[in-house]
Amino acid sequence: MFAYFNSLRFKMFAGVLFIIVPLVTVLIVNNIYSVEVVRNQVAQSNKNLLSLYMNEIDRNLNDVDKHLFDFTEKDTDLIGFQKPAENNGSTYMLSKLRLFNTISADISAYRSVDLFFAYSITNDELIMTQQFGSSFQERDAIKQELLRMLHGQPETFSGPDWHVLQGKNNYGLLRLIRSGEVYVGAWVNSEKLMIPLNLIDLGQSGAALLTTDELKPISQREMIKREGIKLEVSSEPYIITGNKRTYLMMGESSDKGDFKLIALIPDDAIQQKLPFLQRVSSFISIGALVFLFLFLFLMRRVILLPMKQLVIAMRKTRDGNWNTRLNQTNTSTEFEIVNETFNRMISEIHHLKINVYEEKLNHQKSELQLLQLQINPHFFLNSLNIIYNLATVKDFKLIQEMSKCLVVYFRYMFRTNNYLVPLKDELLHTANYLRIQQLRFPDILTYRIDMTDEVKEVEIPPLVIQTIVENTIKHAVDVDHAIEIGILAELEETSGGHAIGITIRDSGSGFPEEVLRSLHAGEERISEEGEHVGIWNIKRRLRLLYQSEAKITFANEAGKGAVVRITLPLSIR
Repeated sequence: MFAYFNSLRFKMFAGVLFIIVPLVTVLIVNNIYSVEVVRNQVAQSNKNLLSLYMNEIDRNLNDVDKHLFDFTEKDTDLIGFQKPAENNGSTYMLSKLRLFNTISADISAYRSVDLFFAYSITNDELIMTQQFGSSFQERDAIKQELLRMLHGQPETFSGPDWHVLQGKNNYGLLRLIRSGEVYVGAWVNSEKLMIPLNLIDLGQSGAALLTTDELKPISQREMIKREGIKLEVSSEPYIITGNKRTYLMMGESSDKGDFKLIALIPDDAIQQKLPFLQRVSSFISIGALVFLFLFLFLMRRVILLPMKQLVIAMRKTRDGNWNTRLNQTNTSTEFEIVNETFNRMISEIHHLKINVYEEKLNHQKSELQLLQLQINPHFFLNSLNIIYNLATVKDFKLIQEMSKCLVVYFRYMFRTNNYLVPLKDELLHTANYLRIQQLRFPDILTYRIDMTDEVKEVEIPPLVIQTIVENTIKHAVDVDHAIEIGILAELEETSGGHAIGITIRDSGSGFPEEVLRSLHAGEERISEEGEHVGIWNIKRRLRLLYQSEAKITFANEAGKGAVVRITLPLSIR
């Protein structure tokens, strides 16, 4: 972080910003404050108009409520209208006719309502006023919507409030009251409610609309979808919304129904009403920012970009990428000299590091060869002693087998000057070694080697598995107890992909706790007699070949013996 603050880029930016930013900040803050003041004033003014108009709507709807309640309580024709028509033909028809005349007369007294209606549940008959709509088709569509509602679940609309009724072609406000077996109600076209709102100045592209309580638009649906306006409720005086164009949104809820009035005013229409000086301050702020970006652009081309390329090249070189070179481009003379000098210096260092690396690599190759050629002298002497004892008892068949196993063993040992051998060859060598040990410990040692097909040809370091098995024979075999050794080689999933998992188990007494703690701690427990040199040999070879990607773990299984787990990547880096 200190290096960044001390960089040339930061100091140059800081100097310019120290001069320009305070001025621009004052102008921007003043401009933003002015815009907010105007927005609040416009929002408050229009919210007051919405509140006044909503109060007028609620008052008209309340008058209609009172009329409907009086109608259901006082008009006796409702009693005859709900009687079965087949049993009371004349009474029913007279009641129906008088009800139609009554609601037709009432509709002229309530200009805010489009129709009154009455529905007989008993006779499934609807009567309503005919003084609305511009055509028979429009009136019939409303009638069908009312019948659909009355045949469905009319109780959801018969609460104490006005409810939004959605039809196929339009929306409306519905008031429904039940009196015995008769429903009485009123319906108002949503478009009729919006007519007075057209007198409010909401800008050329502004709009007023009705929504449900869930803010589902009743009117202006095309505009809402086109402009990407998100209708939502907020405790603030207004909300800024819209994708293509921003709008100020204000709303007012009805006390008489589950609907709201929403006003949308284009934000740019409000900006046009700002004073001239506010616009001047905006232009000054924009001009200062343009000047700042122009200055920074020029400085970037002349100084910062060449400097950045040089810094990036130096960081890559620091991370070990010695193929980094700076392109000779048209820039200042000073940077051309720096670039040429840098390229020449990196080339010389690169050649020097290659020579050092090759020398180190040859040293590692020699060390690997020496580690792989280590032969346990005790094994050699024990093998000769076994042949001698077999010759004493004249067991020529076992002498032949032992000699053949030793020939195969030493042929493999002397050809392991390769860094890697196929896994199947290493396991065959290990099986040959275990057979030699079976001849040494007859009826005591048994073994099992399993290998999946997908890992047979995968190459691993030679003598790794045999060294672990040799260590097991040395420390776990007891002439008084039989022992079994199991080897499993398989492909396994790791966080980095796939790897080879090799598990060596025995049924002996396991690792002593002190030795196990030492192995977990990574200590090199090599005594003066050469104890544990095999394990140290394996760790050293794996570290030289795989760095940190190879793993070897040691553990004891409860009641089963020792377990050595080797995990090797599929390839050497």
